[in-house]
Amino acid sequence: LSWAGRMMLGTFRILLVVLVPAAAAACEFGPSPYRATGIVCRMTKPAALLLNQETAQVIQAAFRNAKFPNITGERSMRLLGRVAYGLTNIQVNDLSIERSEVELQEDDAIHISIRNVTALFKGTLTYGYAGAWLLKLFHSVDFEIESSIDLQLNIELMCQKEQVAPDASDCYLTFHKLTLHLQGDKQPGWLKQLFTDFISFTLKFVLKREVCKEINAVAQTLTNFILDLAANFVRDKDVIVDISLASDPVIKESYIETHHKGLVLYKNSSSVLCDSVFSPSLLTESRMLYFWLSQHSLSSLAAAAFLDGQLVLNLRGEKLQELFEMEDTEVQRKAVQMIFQGTSYNDSVAKVWSLTQPQISFQPEGTVVRSLAAVEVSILPAGEEPLVALYMEKESTVTIQATYAEKELILQPVDSSVEIKVLKCTADPCEKDPSIQSFLQNMILVAGIPEITSSIGSALTSLMNSKRLDLFDIINPEIITRKGYVIVQLDFGFPSHLLLNFLEKSL
Repeated sequence: LSWAGRMMLGTFRILLVVLVPAAAAACEFGPSPYRATGIVCRMTKPAALLLNQETAQVIQAAFRNAKFPNITGERSMRLLGRVAYGLTNIQVNDLSIERSEVELQEDDAIHISIRNVTALFKGTLTYGYAGAWLLKLFHSVDFEIESSIDLQLNIELMCQKEQVAPDASDCYLTFHKLTLHLQGDKQPGWLKQLFTDFISFTLKFVLKREVCKEINAVAQTLTNFILDLAANFVRDKDVIVDISLASDPVIKESYIETHHKGLVLYKNSSSVLCDSVFSPSLLTESRMLYFWLSQHSLSSLAAAAFLDGQLVLNLRGEKLQELFEMEDTEVQRKAVQMIFQGTSYNDSVAKVWSLTQPQISFQPEGTVVRSLAAVEVSILPAGEEPLVALYMEKESTVTIQATYAEKELILQPVDSSVEIKVLKCTADPCEKDPSIQSFLQNMILVAGIPEITSSIGSALTSLMNSKRLDLFDIINPEIITRKGYVIVQLDFGFPSHLLLNFLEKSL
C-alpha cells in the first residue's frame, strides 16, 4: 500500500493529457485488450467537463502566443492600377471565450467546442499603388480587426511510444465576425471598402493556420511537461513502475479509459504479468475518477522495495517508550529492566526490518500483508560500540484498511496475528520466561503493528505531498479492496492556478 498513492498521482497526471493534443502514431498490442494490464484509469464525463473548463486557458494562451506573420497581397483596381498591401505587427488584445463544451464520441474522438471567441487584432496596414501616370503613393495606417470565432477540436486518442497521445490536428475555425477598422474610424470609407473584402480571406486563412498550430504547440509543451512529471513520479532511485500503455485508449460516451502495464522494473530485472483480471464491469461511472490497481503490481513494488533495502524502520525516544510502557504491570517492568538495564530510551534504538519479501494480497476485508521481520533493540553507551540487548524474529499476518482524508493517508490494521520464531536477550535470557514472551508478543500486536502502519502512512503522505498531491482538491476518496485488486475512486477539483503558472513560465 505504501506505493499505491505514488502510482495513483502519477496515473492522474498522465490522465490529464487526454485533453491536450500531441502527434500520434499507432502502437502494436497483443490480441487481448487487457493482457499485461496492471493499472487502469477511468475518467468519466463529469471529470471531462471539469477539465474542459481549463481548456479555455490553453486556448487563450495559444491565441496570445501565436506569432502571426506579415500578410501581403496585391490586386488590380480600375483607375488606381495595381494596389499592394501589407499587414504587419499583428497582435491579439482583449481576448475572451464565452463557453466551452466537450462531448465523448464512442470509439471515435473527444469533441471540444469553443464558442464565441472574441478577439481584437491590432497592427499596421501599409499600402501603395501606381496610377495611370505612374505616380507612386505609399501610406501606413494603424488598424483594428474585431472578430468573433468558434473553434472546433476533434481529438483522437492514439498511442505514441506506448504513451497516450491525443491527436488534435482536426482543428476548425468558424468566423462569425471579422470587421476592419482603420485609424480608429468606425465608419466605412472608400479605403476600408477597398481592403476589407480581399484582406478578409487571407486573414482568415492565416488566423486558422497560426492559431491551430499554436494550440498544438502549447498542448505539446503541456503534454511533455505532464509526461516528464509522471515518469519522475513513478521512479524512486532504481525502482521504476512501467506505466506505458498495455492497449489502445478506450473512448465511450460516458468515460475515457486507459490501460497501463504496471510492471515494476528494478535494476536489471522486471516483473512479469501475462494476463490480467481486469474487466470494465469492475468500475462504475458514478464518480469522476477511478484507478484500478492489480495485486501483482503492488506485490512487485513491495518486492522491489525489499530488495532496495527500504523496508526498515528505526524507533527511539518517546516512540520506543510508548511501545514498552503501553501497560503498567509487573511483567512489563520486569521486561523493561531485563532489556534496557536502566538505560534511557533516548540512548536506545529499536530497528525493525523485513527478513524476507512481504507477501501482499487483496481481499474484501482489506490488504493482507504476510511477512517475516526482525526486531533488534540496541543500547548506545556514550563513546562505546552499540550493545544488542534484544533480538527477535517474528512472523506476522496483518489485514490493513486504507483511507485518505484531510490530505493524509491513514493505514489502519483491523486484524493481526504474530508468532515469535526467535527471541534472544543479552543481559538475561528472556526466551526462558513465558511471561516475557507473552508481553513482547502482545506489545507487537497492540502497539508495534499500529506504530509501523502509522509510520508508513505518514511517510507515504509526505511522499505524495512532495509530489504536489496536496495541491489537488480530492473529494470523498474511497479505497476499496477486492480479491486480487484494489479500486481507488474519487471526485476532484482541478487547481487551475497550477496551469496558469505553467503557461506563464513556459510560454
